[in-house]
Amino acid sequence: MAAGPITQVADIVVPAIFTGYVQQLTEEKSRLIQSGALVRSPLLDQLLAGGGITFNVPSFRDLDNDADRVSTDTAVDDFTGGTARPDPFKIETDTEIAVRLSRNGSWSSADLAAALAGEDPMDAIAGRVAEYWRRRLQLVFVAVVTGVVADNTANDSGDYTNDISGASYLPGVTDFSAEAFIDATLTMGDSMEDTGMIMVHSVVYARMKKNNLIDFIPDARGEVQIPTFHGREVIVDDGMPVATNVYDSWLFGAGAVQLGVGTPKVPTEIEREAGGGNGGGQEILYSRQEWTMHPEGHAYTGAAALGGPTNAVLDDAASWNRVYPDRKQIKFARLVTREA
Repeated sequence: MAAGPITQVADIVVPAIFTGYVQQLTEEKSRLIQSGALVRSPLLDQLLAGGGITFNVPSFRDLDNDADRVSTDTAVDDFTGGTARPDPFKIETDTEIAVRLSRNGSWSSADLAAALAGEDPMDAIAGRVAEYWRRRLQLVFVAVVTGVVADNTANDSGDYTNDISGASYLPGVTDFSAEAFIDATLTMGDSMEDTGMIMVHSVVYARMKKNNLIDFIPDARGEVQIPTFHGREVIVDDGMPVATNVYDSWLFGAGAVQLGVGTPKVPTEIEREAGGGNGGGQEILYSRQEWTMHPEGHAYTGAAALGGPTNAVLDDAASWNRVYPDRKQIKFARLVTREA
């Protein structure tokens, strides 16, 4: 019996449709976006649509606590030495700097073959590519925040951090606890309630569960049980910084990190490789992304090569500088613990 026709990647992937579908699925799958810690920014989207590797993002500071004046009915008469006109207060500005991240990935149709059995091929391919970009987006997020923390430790007295790790492990002293968590939020002063998400390593998450600190709530569809702690969503990621049983846990407020998404010249492309498969032929799917991921209140000060920095550059202290003058304006806190 003759074999039926073979469905190829090019037969089912319409680039213009596929690109939007992958982007939508990536954002739907991202717990960082769903929790609000990473927020899509129309301004950053717009900046990515233009040229340049880095983008200046001016912002206004809050009004200073200048002493108010007591009103009177005394006339102003500068010519005869009467009451002088009071100087008005001023509002100051800061300049944040964001950086373009041009990334791409490619897959041969052979890699996707197993995913095509028993389900819609378009959904299978898009789902795999979207899941890949979700993971890569999360790795960029970790790299950016690691760099911001390194800068804060080096240049701002580490005022984002509550470090209880000590020199050696002591149960109930150096490991994760509600008290240590609250002390970490206290680094934000009276903005301590502005965090809505905590990101932890799986080892820390296990400690939280052992101490019966985790509650579960259903998502909007009632399909997934989302772990929470003190009303904050918990995101577990083994990409979190760890060194010799010392673990970072990060707390974020809504919009602590802004995400811009641009459109590459050719976001999705399919290449036919006649020599692939030892001459049997091969198709390769290319997916390209334009991002900027910007921690609010900071300026990117690192290298700005074409295509943007690698994750290894993003996580360096020299790549970031806090421009907001008030620590409480930064909706982020860090807890460092030592676990068994």
